[in-house]
Amino acid sequence: MPIAKLEPVPLRELWRHEALDFTAWLAGNLDFLSNKVGFDLTFVEREKSAGDFSVDILAETGEGALVVIENQLERTDHDHLGKLLTYMANLDAKIAIWITSQPRPEHEKAVQWLNETLPADTGFYLVRVEAFRIASSPPAPLFTLVAGPSSEAQQIGRQKKELAERYVLRLRFWEALLNRLQGRTRLHSGISPNKDHWLSTGAGRTGLAYTYIILMDRARIELYIDTGDAEENQRIFEELLGHKSEIEQTFEESLDWQALEGRRACRIAYHIEGAGLKDEDRWPELQDKMIDAMIRFEKAFRPWIKQLRM
Repeated sequence: MPIAKLEPVPLRELWRHEALDFTAWLAGNLDFLSNKVGFDLTFVEREKSAGDFSVDILAETGEGALVVIENQLERTDHDHLGKLLTYMANLDAKIAIWITSQPRPEHEKAVQWLNETLPADTGFYLVRVEAFRIASSPPAPLFTLVAGPSSEAQQIGRQKKELAERYVLRLRFWEALLNRLQGRTRLHSGISPNKDHWLSTGAGRTGLAYTYIILMDRARIELYIDTGDAEENQRIFEELLGHKSEIEQTFEESLDWQALEGRRACRIAYHIEGAGLKDEDRWPELQDKMIDAMIRFEKAFRPWIKQLRM
């Protein structure tokens, strides 16, 4: 049995004019597109007005959600991307479908980002359209889904949102803590708040830092030792460990001495349990405990850090 070749057909050979030909054909043949995006599409209107602009095709899903469809029988461009976002906002559409013959990689990435960022009940699809024939058969369109929403994208989006919210929360936490330590200690007074889970200042010797740590459900303070040299870090740690009893007597509590085997740095920490970043109503109490502990902590370590062989 002879096997024929699948031959590409220029799209302009099927549809000479994008709006008059392709959009008109697609409006009556949305089942081609439905098969690729995974849900039924019902035609509503062509050239639907959205302010000063008009969307190529307005459709709706089986559940009644509005879908805006923009056609581009050439390479994707910023103009069409901007129009689709404008249509979604002005028509309150839940889904956008961008059909193109040549999706640019940067626009594919933009669509992936949008699906991570948009609300979970919305979706943005990038679809490639091509045409083929076999021997002398009539040409047939082929739609290929290039990018679209997925459970993985939504999960990534949720994680990014949670991280962004955590960044804002940390910034506010450090701002409040720095305000509360004014007049109590000059340690960390020259430090600016940030979005990290830690806030550090030098401990008087290179590679040593007094650090506040805030986590979602707890906090700690620590002396972090990292000179850039693992052996030197271990030597400093052991030298301070030799004065453990004197340091903890001055601090008035036990400390957590962590050599951190397998890692370059070492730390000596004091843990504060019972509240954390998520407990905003308890921030003042927690911050007072952290500041009080840091004052006693620095006092306990100060003489022994001064005596270190560096």
